[in-house]
Amino acid sequence: MIRAGLGRDLHRLVPGRPFLLGGLRIEAERGELGHSDGDVLTHAVIDALLGAAALGDIGALFPPSDPRWKDADSLELLARAWALVRGEGWSLINLDCVVSCETPRLLPHRDRIRASLAGALGVSPEQVFVKGKTGEGLGPVGEGLAVEALALCLLERNTVERNP
Repeated sequence: MIRAGLGRDLHRLVPGRPFLLGGLRIEAERGELGHSDGDVLTHAVIDALLGAAALGDIGALFPPSDPRWKDADSLELLARAWALVRGEGWSLINLDCVVSCETPRLLPHRDRIRASLAGALGVSPEQVFVKGKTGEGLGPVGEGLAVEALALCLLERNTVERNP
């Protein structure tokens, strides 16, 4: 069985917060505002994986009302979510992501972001891709007020189901 999952996240950019993508801190004037560390890309990936496996979403698994997740490392949240997905017998075929922001430019950081996400998932970087886009001056992303990420994953269920 093969399933696709789609994740999306959007965070406001504010001064005094680090700009994080895929677990990497990238030099920028402003960073994501969020309950956890605000890593918009990792959050979108978590939602894509959970959605493909029909295991809920990031808000249900790590509710912002729970103080345990305040300032949590999103790569650790990804590891927890991925362990849940893998525990249900799923493996990752590929992950394709788009990050939209005006600055910073993602291209110089792309290979490190791919490697970081792949490492957290225990897969090859060739199974993970990340593209950077701008908002062309339109909306909150285009005005530099927000960063948005989309993630699409393809999962394959192992032949032996653990929880049918």
